Amino acid sequence: MLNYLEFLRVDGWVSDYRSVQNLLLHLARKSKSEGTKKIYLWYLFKFALFMRKTPAELVRMKRGDVEKGIQEYADSLAANSSRAYANTAIGALKSFFAANGFRRNKALEIQGYYRPPRDRITHEYIPTKTGVCRMADSAGSLRDRAMMLMFYSSGLRNSTLRALRIKDFKDELLAGNDIVLVQIYPGMKEVDPGACKGNIPYYTFLCEEGTQALRLYLEDRKERFGGVNDNEPVFCTEHNQVSREERRKRPLTSREAELIVKSAAKKAGIRQWVLVHPHCLRKSYETVLRSQLIDGRNLDVKTQEFLMGHVLPRRQDNYYDSSKVESMRILYSNLKFGRTVIENRFRLLRATVARAFEGSDIDPDELIAEYAATRLNSKHPS
Repeated sequence: MLNYLEFLRVDGWVSDYRSVQNLLLHLARKSKSEGTKKIYLWYLFKFALFMRKTPAELVRMKRGDVEKGIQEYADSLAANSSRAYANTAIGALKSFFAANGFRRNKALEIQGYYRPPRDRITHEYIPTKTGVCRMADSAGSLRDRAMMLMFYSSGLRNSTLRALRIKDFKDELLAGNDIVLVQIYPGMKEVDPGACKGNIPYYTFLCEEGTQALRLYLEDRKERFGGVNDNEPVFCTEHNQVSREERRKRPLTSREAELIVKSAAKKAGIRQWVLVHPHCLRKSYETVLRSQLIDGRNLDVKTQEFLMGHVLPRRQDNYYDSSKVESMRILYSNLKFGRTVIENRFRLLRATVARAFEGSDIDPDELIAEYAATRLNSKHPS
């Protein structure tokens, strides 16, 4: 099978084709996104095959012939795949030719494709809170259970979750935190190019039940593999055709994560399980962020957007204070991830105490335990 990188003579961000190198330089100046590079090079490769020309021959074509060729190629995509793919191809190819002199009065004019509002390539079903809990309970392993709860209570994208490494949680777990911090940073792209979208760093959290599930899974992994390494992926493959030693080092593929989520949805009895994708659980998480908190308030819209990993509009992002991680952890603890009313009430109590003594050395859990013991003694004096 012909490899698109070999065809385009690409190694990293360098190509032996001057025309392709011009495109790579253009992309590097913008965001140097590995994901964008992969998509643009793929469409360039497919267009070159469609035209039966090399990249060097493509940029020597006349403007009218280029426009006609791209339009015909895009029409074939719109007819056989989707209008969204066709529009993406047009954008990628226009960038390639613009980087090679087709701009200003020589700029290409290609007709794009109208997409009606809410037009989707992939149909989806967003599980309710009850449905997600059933998915976690029905998951086939400790790993899969931890994944369901992390997708749901942290809102991580598929690529981001798969790029997590043991070292990203080590300090938080050793500190004994019930709600652990989940950092998203550009270095995660070393594992998966799409892990930190737009190179925008942010953080979110993992709920208490998810933290417990993660601890159990990692303890089980330590027993099975004789320990874990800081640079190993949190969620490694269980593919039995891969050697035991290699398994622990290899992160899940996007397809593996997709199948794990669908399998959990099917076992949970969700009729539309085929339509449940990892991104659907991110939307379930967003529903919790938009819903009323345990104490009856609503989370500030800016905080909601930050915890989703979104950039705030205009200059708001520069003025949003995300530096107070512990304050954010307390706010997060007010979200309704708990399954029962009693659990939610306890979390409200804990959040209230934590907020009251924020900045002090007082441990809210110890304070609540002391108070409970005092109340118990007053009811049952010795």
